[in-house]
Amino acid sequence: MPVFDFNDSPQEQKAPVCTFEVFYANESEASAEHPILVLDNQAGALRHHTGGVFTNPLRRTAFEFKGEDGTVSADILRIDARFVSLLKWLGENHINVRLSGKAREDGYAVYKIREIAFGGGAKLSAEDGFLQFMIERLLSSDAPSEEIPDEDEEETGDSMKLTSIQSITDFITCAGRTLPDNIRLWARRNLAVARSHEVSAEERRHAQRALSIMMNIQWKGNYFEAIDPEEARRILDEELYGMERVKQRIIETIIQINRTHTLPAYGLLLIGPAGTGKSQIAYAVARILKLPWTTLDMSSINDPEQLTGSSRIYANAKPGIIMDAFSMAGESNLVFIINELDKAAAGKGNGNPADVLLTLLDNLGFTDNYIECMIPTVGVYPIATANDKNQISAPLMSRFAVIEIPDYTPEEKKVIFAEYALPKVLERIGMREDECVLTPDGLDAVIRLHADTSGIRDLEQAAEHIAANALYQIEVGHVGSVMFDAAMVRELLS
Repeated sequence: MPVFDFNDSPQEQKAPVCTFEVFYANESEASAEHPILVLDNQAGALRHHTGGVFTNPLRRTAFEFKGEDGTVSADILRIDARFVSLLKWLGENHINVRLSGKAREDGYAVYKIREIAFGGGAKLSAEDGFLQFMIERLLSSDAPSEEIPDEDEEETGDSMKLTSIQSITDFITCAGRTLPDNIRLWARRNLAVARSHEVSAEERRHAQRALSIMMNIQWKGNYFEAIDPEEARRILDEELYGMERVKQRIIETIIQINRTHTLPAYGLLLIGPAGTGKSQIAYAVARILKLPWTTLDMSSINDPEQLTGSSRIYANAKPGIIMDAFSMAGESNLVFIINELDKAAAGKGNGNPADVLLTLLDNLGFTDNYIECMIPTVGVYPIATANDKNQISAPLMSRFAVIEIPDYTPEEKKVIFAEYALPKVLERIGMREDECVLTPDGLDAVIRLHADTSGIRDLEQAAEHIAANALYQIEVGHVGSVMFDAAMVRELLS
């Protein structure tokens, strides 16, 4: 671990560095055992909720506070690498803070930093919870690469929230190397445009909007925590009846993630008749991975620009659907559910949307025409659905592990209707199960009437119809319950 030494010689004053040891951590919560930083507390003057300021790194990195005998200075001994830039910013702008911590043998372990209301105040964005927002973002970030920060880099700033130039500037400064290198450099270039008086107001507006979008996304690495296979199985059983081969394939994927701590190189392509639960499987996988999800309906996309966004040279320029998905999720790790992949090749003269999907699926990075920055996609897990795999191009097929979703057998449909579909409808409309009952031959009649339909969507609609009829008879005919036999089912559903 590098140790940065401060020297008071005139030569060193030109490029002073802080005196502390950097450690690299990835804990998402700070505590006395996993602190943000450790202060020298040999004098024992630091107490819980001590208020003061971090000194400007041009002098020496320490924490100054009022003691019994005047101002006391406590050197920083160790600091989580994610917080180096934040403390530099706090020190340079003389922002008053209150520390929560615990005295340990190796020093005072700080696990919480809060801003204190101050008069004449320096940075507006230090108010209204910006500091707490910043700390939470840094704790949820991956540790930066183990390299010495370049102190010569200018990361200065100038009003509020991550939509204003001030707060965006401060965020970039405080985030430091927890941002991916290419995004950090991109942000500085766009910040220069947003603050320049040598470009048009339109260019400044686009640059500020792009910055706000990018800085409000949590840029995560490709490391995934282990997933409990038993919990994954419970979720699958809760969402899907039967489909043992499908569930087995998904559990295999989970175990692979647990071994490598990265997402598989290939997404999942679920192929089967309409109504067999393909989308439901995709949502279950997103729930197992504990990732936000977004859907792309390829049947409604006929122009690549819908996916890639439009260039900033146009006054009404905007990001594409893919970039919007990252923005809505608020993080770079998410599940893309691509519905009707077999419709992806239906471009209308301006290019092929399927070609755009290839760049997203290759995990090499995706570039939106409006943002003009390569977006890391190592944390994107694609799950596609399709009815006809023969309509999918070979390049697209090669990016997925294919899972064929079989149609349900008559016996499976019986169980699904009697134990899942009908009880679900009755619960939703506030009916007791004994108010709407099917005889065995009534249940057989329902299944026979839907023998030629694929999936279970039609069965769910039949359950809706039967329950609604029972409710009508109870409310209008003033009966206690309704029992449907085969004849009544045929009369109602035929």
